Amino acid sequence: MSVTQGSMTDVIIAGGGPAGASTAFHLARRGVRVTVVDRARFPRSKPCAECLSPQASRLLDDMGALPDLEHRGVWLRGMVVRAPNGAVARGDYAAAHGFRPWRAAGLSIRREILDEVLIARARAAGAHVVEATRVTDVLRDGSGAVRGVSLQDRDGGSREAGARLVVGADGLRSVIARRLGLWRRAHWPNRISLVAHYVGVREVGDCGEMHIERDGFVGIADVGDDVTTVAAVFPASRAAEISNDRSRFLDGWLASRAHLRARFAGARRVEPASATGPFAAHSRRAWHPGALLVGDAADFFDPFTGEGIYSALRGGELAADAIVDTLAHPGQDALRAYDARRRREFGGKWLVERVIGASVAFPAVVNRAARAMAAQKELADLLVGVTGDFVPPAMVLRLGFLARLFVQPIPRTSSIHARHA
Repeated sequence: MSVTQGSMTDVIIAGGGPAGASTAFHLARRGVRVTVVDRARFPRSKPCAECLSPQASRLLDDMGALPDLEHRGVWLRGMVVRAPNGAVARGDYAAAHGFRPWRAAGLSIRREILDEVLIARARAAGAHVVEATRVTDVLRDGSGAVRGVSLQDRDGGSREAGARLVVGADGLRSVIARRLGLWRRAHWPNRISLVAHYVGVREVGDCGEMHIERDGFVGIADVGDDVTTVAAVFPASRAAEISNDRSRFLDGWLASRAHLRARFAGARRVEPASATGPFAAHSRRAWHPGALLVGDAADFFDPFTGEGIYSALRGGELAADAIVDTLAHPGQDALRAYDARRRREFGGKWLVERVIGASVAFPAVVNRAARAMAAQKELADLLVGVTGDFVPPAMVLRLGFLARLFVQPIPRTSSIHARHA
């Protein structure tokens, strides 16, 4: 490891996932000396729904990463939602009237591929990447401001590294956020996820799927080469039951759903199921003197919308802007401004995520919403456009939209129970 005791760089980033790689790329491209530290070696797997929005693809293109990705994944035209009562609604990215996504498709791709390409882009821009090394703590000066990190490699060797700024891009249970007392976990909704890849799943089309049941929900998407990603979410109260045998629990749960049983009957899970969660974590604020948070380290509510990659990539751009300003004009003003800008940029989407995350706990609410969207496809298209990051969240937070979804009579239609394909 080349980051050693007493070394100094402009910025150290804890975590080399999409948020950390994006931040590093945009800093290095602007001449900032930046080091990324990750506990894994790339490529590495990561539990994730693996569906990227159309706007995430735009940001990947801006980074020069899309040409290395688009032929290794699958383009998705929209999302399908199935409610507990069997109502099925489909929203298409291209059909959100009045709004133009950068590209009328999202990209589903395995995280080991995505993350390896992104960290390579950061390296190519000039970032230094240190793998197989954990950030274990932050270093502070006499005023409490962060001035570096403590590191530990896989052989147990420990050392310190100084930096003018430290970025926490180390995910849901961020060491940086915890050490700075910024991390908070909400008590509801309290959910955990099981994620695995299967081959041979039948009838997987060109849309991502979300199947909501009374005891959980599952996302399904084609990620190429006959591989299907499956990300199921359950109440944390089932953690003990799940922990006995995660893979057996997931296989059994899928087989117990009549509408999924036939599709998975001839399928084969290609690795043990991975668990992640509990979710609903957030930071009190996304900065501290000498440090800031980006991506899931700053905020992660619930995985239903299945698209945190855009927030990670865009958050990296915002963080890089704030860091460049802070390096040029030392102080806390740019860090405070970063926190405010994040809230302006993502606040509406956070509210939509919270409304959806709360709604899926109430089957009657989901049943009603799915029936309304199946009968009035423009409602589904707008909601998918918001989750696809190209329709302003205010469009679905309006009273008129909510009334059509939950209150007004639903027009008669023969497509409410249409097949997902």
